[in-house]
Amino acid sequence: MLWLWLILGILGGLSLIFLFIRCNNNWLQVTRHTFRAEVDRGVKIVHLSDLHGKEFGRRNARLIAKIVKERPDFIVITGDIVHKYREKDKRVALELVSALCGVAPVLYVSGNHEMRNKGYRFFRKDLMEAGAAVLDNCPRNICGLTVVGLNCTALKNGVLKKITPETSGAKILLAHMPQFVDNYASCGYDFVFCGHAHGGQWRIPFTKQGIYAPGQGMFPKLTSGVHERGRTKMIISRGLGNSECPIRLFNRPEIVIVELIKK
Repeated sequence: MLWLWLILGILGGLSLIFLFIRCNNNWLQVTRHTFRAEVDRGVKIVHLSDLHGKEFGRRNARLIAKIVKERPDFIVITGDIVHKYREKDKRVALELVSALCGVAPVLYVSGNHEMRNKGYRFFRKDLMEAGAAVLDNCPRNICGLTVVGLNCTALKNGVLKKITPETSGAKILLAHMPQFVDNYASCGYDFVFCGHAHGGQWRIPFTKQGIYAPGQGMFPKLTSGVHERGRTKMIISRGLGNSECPIRLFNRPEIVIVELIKK
């Protein structure tokens, strides 16, 4: 009978490992930040990033339900909503955007996965038809805030300073990649919303230290939370889906809630 108990033990261990990995990749976490800002009234923003075509329930029902409960003033998506231009990825992304536009205005900025091929110009049109405001190097005024979107390829072309407006109120930048925080801060933004780093993909337990992030390499510093550069506060989402590495460890998918209250 020893062999039977051994087999049952192995199967039980494998089941626990499978359950642990499944929870790490599908159990949504809500992270909240509150800041004082130059606003006329309180503003609640939902920040999503790096969906990569993933679904949380049929047609992302679990993800949408959590956002509906928050009753946001607007929603920002900071890129990589698709992994590749597969039909499944596009369907998932457009269904989600369409549903979220029924909850609150959606402001979208591209990530590196959208910009990988010429398909983006068609996908961009689809996003706008689904109801999103696609901020490719342009501003949008909403809730008394100036929100600017930086196209994922534009930073290398020196576009950021050209598109940054002069304004007396609070100013927000949507930019996919966090490693350029010094460039963002130099333009005087109050808040910057980023993604891209996936929280470091695998995180060392109890330390919040990620293992790897694109553009930063091993043991990156900018993978989640709030990072300050002078007056600029950069809020990084750990993201929702996965890219080349298909598994997240100690790094649950994240919905970020930012509340701005009057100074």
